[in-house]
Amino acid sequence: MTTSEGQLFDLGYQRYDGPREGRARARKALFVNGIRTCFGIGRGTLAKIMPILFFGAVMAPAIVFIIIAATTERIIGVALDIPGHADYYQIVSLVLLLFSAVIAPELLCPDRRSGVITLYLVRSLTFTDYVLGRWVAFFVVSLLFIYTGQVVLMVGLTMSAAQPFEYLRDNWADIPRFLSAGLVIAILTTTIPLAAAAFTTRRVYASAFVIGLWLISAATAGILVSGTEERERTVNGVIVERENNSLLGDTDFAPLVALIDIGNAPIHISDMIFDKKDNDNPVMEKVAELPNIVPVLWYVVLVVVPGFLLWNRYRRLLA
Repeated sequence: MTTSEGQLFDLGYQRYDGPREGRARARKALFVNGIRTCFGIGRGTLAKIMPILFFGAVMAPAIVFIIIAATTERIIGVALDIPGHADYYQIVSLVLLLFSAVIAPELLCPDRRSGVITLYLVRSLTFTDYVLGRWVAFFVVSLLFIYTGQVVLMVGLTMSAAQPFEYLRDNWADIPRFLSAGLVIAILTTTIPLAAAAFTTRRVYASAFVIGLWLISAATAGILVSGTEERERTVNGVIVERENNSLLGDTDFAPLVALIDIGNAPIHISDMIFDKKDNDNPVMEKVAELPNIVPVLWYVVLVVVPGFLLWNRYRRLLA
């Protein structure tokens, strides 16, 4: 018979003599990890492709507008009226909403499903630190996606103008406007998807819920307020009857019901910031009939309530 052999190695024990950075260092590490997660750094190829595709979709309108502004006047001799900074957020709003719905759950769901979140809390982090760190990380990434297109559009339109300095002098006020409007959009598109992700460990469930929320609320508001067709009956060329197949039509409740479209809630505030009056969207036109304080308060509710649910959910799970 043979006996098993073993060896003992005395490696010694050494105390850690490096810097002890404490809670602030843990918060920073959580934030950096959140940024890396959003861009798929350290993960598979698919995780990197999705942010790239979304970023390209957000940038595409700005590049197209710049090309049109720079070439049409030289080719046809007439400068076309292209959408500007006041219209840009509405144009890319669907892409921003889809981006937040798909990427935000990546920050919360895997940590709870794998149990890694308990390792975070072994350190000096609190559940509030964890929630805030994840929220700020996605908020910063959202701002990057939101601002980049506007900055490129501003630079491109300025450089393509016949007198760049005069263009910048006449349009410089658009810079603080799109910065402010971008903050409004980023806060909502960060809070709601993270709140949804707090109640499931499956990313696909959270993404499906948020996308469904955007689409169903938009469709409901459109059906109730604007309908799909307007018919007129005339007698001798005079309109004697006008019929709209929407359920509410021109009733007094229509502007309030139009607020159901959650995805457009920050766009209402953006229109106020840019003092934009005309809009081809019937739902947006109905909301514009309300006093400004009403859409603002509705936006606050849409941010505060999901934000509280997010915080309270982790308070119950981790406290």
